[in-house]
Amino acid sequence: MGWLLRSMNSSIGKKFVMAITGSFLIIFLIVHLIGNLTLYFGPEAFNGYVETLDIIKPLIRVIELVLLLSFVYHIIYGTWLWIENKKARPVSYKINASSENSTFSSRWMFWIGSIIFIFLVIHLSTFFYRFNFYDPEGLADQNKYYNIVVGFLQMPWYSILYIIAMIILGLHLHHGFQSAFQTFGWNHKKYTPLIKAIGRIYAIGMAGAFASIPIYFLFFYGGSQ
Repeated sequence: MGWLLRSMNSSIGKKFVMAITGSFLIIFLIVHLIGNLTLYFGPEAFNGYVETLDIIKPLIRVIELVLLLSFVYHIIYGTWLWIENKKARPVSYKINASSENSTFSSRWMFWIGSIIFIFLVIHLSTFFYRFNFYDPEGLADQNKYYNIVVGFLQMPWYSILYIIAMIILGLHLHHGFQSAFQTFGWNHKKYTPLIKAIGRIYAIGMAGAFASIPIYFLFFYGGSQ
């Protein structure tokens, strides 16, 4: 086990952990988006989706544990790398050419990730906690999950926060997608442009699709709950 810990704590090891956990989270976002899109099909579709998850709750709990560990390791190792990079460059140069050699999302990766983490805490306390632990209105007990979600999405402060967070998430995914492939060593002058294009499409698509949900329910939704 000692060699494994040493490998994980090396510079390359930290980046590899970031790439592995990031890849898992990238896949999770696709699955999560598919579930969220059932909101467009009305209460029966979304409530049915949540009830299906409840049926396979033991499996979902395992997935949630893996997700939690992925988030924790991703955050810890991301912060660790950021601190090491700051220590490696303690002096600010008068002429900073970083903007010429890196993207905005890569330079601000730590702060972007921090904002996403704050939103994640709010998001989980809003829905996950209400669905599973405490719902003062008793809607979760009546399997009216749709009403809970739509109720929050029609609150301007929450929807605007959601939309901003998804834009920031898109920036994070754009950099993270390409970084993961680079860490895995899948760099080639023939394939790298394609990987970058796919990463850009994925980031824009995920951010846009997620953001479309609060936009719809805040500005265009006219149905009954």
